[in-house]
Amino acid sequence: MAPNDEHPLRYALVNELHARPFVRVGVPAQVTYLAIKEPRDAANRDRAADRAHLDALLTRAGAAPAPEGVTHLTTSLGRHELKWESHTEFTTFLAHAPGLSDRPFDPVEAEVFPADWLSQAPGKRIAAVSIRIEALPEDPATINALLDQWFVPESLACAWVLDGAAVVAGDFRIDPAGQMRFAVFVTKGTGAGRVGRIVQRICELETYRAMSMLGLGRARGLTGRLNALDPELTALVEGMGDEARPAEETLNRLLAVSAELESLAVSHSFRFGATGAYAAIVAERVEVLRETRFEGRQKFTEFMLRRYEPAMRTVISAEGRLKAMIERAERAGELLRTRVDVARQAQNQKLLESMDRRADLQLRLQHTVEGLSVVAISYYAVSLAGYLVYPFAKQAGLSKEMALAGLTPLVILGVWLMVRRIRKGFGGH
Repeated sequence: MAPNDEHPLRYALVNELHARPFVRVGVPAQVTYLAIKEPRDAANRDRAADRAHLDALLTRAGAAPAPEGVTHLTTSLGRHELKWESHTEFTTFLAHAPGLSDRPFDPVEAEVFPADWLSQAPGKRIAAVSIRIEALPEDPATINALLDQWFVPESLACAWVLDGAAVVAGDFRIDPAGQMRFAVFVTKGTGAGRVGRIVQRICELETYRAMSMLGLGRARGLTGRLNALDPELTALVEGMGDEARPAEETLNRLLAVSAELESLAVSHSFRFGATGAYAAIVAERVEVLRETRFEGRQKFTEFMLRRYEPAMRTVISAEGRLKAMIERAERAGELLRTRVDVARQAQNQKLLESMDRRADLQLRLQHTVEGLSVVAISYYAVSLAGYLVYPFAKQAGLSKEMALAGLTPLVILGVWLMVRRIRKGFGGH
């Protein structure tokens, strides 16, 4: 096949399938993860600033800068391996190194991402995770004491994952160092690639959980505004049948409410859409862990059902309520516009009838004025004509009175014909 027969994007699209491989993590190891997001309009952020921030971190470790235009990178960062990715709304940094510190979840481990470098980030930290990976003891029950020591028992989720390949535990709480802790106890014989998949799914689970819950704050703010608009909209709809209320005034108020509802829909549509997408990813990431219960403890599925799902239902409820109110306002607007149109048609009909009456009156007045005009013109015309025919009448032996009497009908007829001709010349009848 000739090169010209290939679609220009074919190879790029296939390569995208293999562009973000899982990290390979040995046992024992320490993983530090970070996700950074612009607080506003993150989808349209300056991605060059993201790469510049990455280059600043690489330069500290003496590593080469990232190539221009990359959206993911795996490289060495001192004794750590670093994986960087750019996503639609955020960037992620995952660093892992072999070995464990004597102090579990030591805040020093997070210094792979220096505080001064983090303070210069083009965004804010949305997720920070510390994962401690160690071998599972021969008696798995012995890790219960460690779990109770490292995590808050009330919110701890712990389960076997990937068909018994490891035990994963976490309480979804932020420790004093600003990290969310997870522990992974790996069974003997589990490969570095499988451990890397567990690590990646834990990090994605926390990141997408945080991103999806951004919609909760927006939903709460929206609910407050909808609580204020709902009574007003209800009052307008209920008052539509009141003939004493001017329909146009009610329509103007309804249009103001509708405009605000549409504005709320526009300003919240992206976040609610993103929340739904992120929530679906969270559910998928929990599902692919393939959990089974460990020592009677709460599974991640159960934790999400009790703590996370209510938040997502709140977002869905707010979004559904907004859509329902917009539909109510649209239906009410259509009914009011119909009522206004009917009222205007009635007014136009009355106006036309009034115009017909005025036209008929004007026609009568015109005929009256026309008759008076004929009389007035005839009066003066007879006087003038009298001076003209009087000499001839005298010779004929007729008196002045008789001449005028005979002349008057002829003058009146002539004036009437003249006025009629003039009126026809102007389009009259």
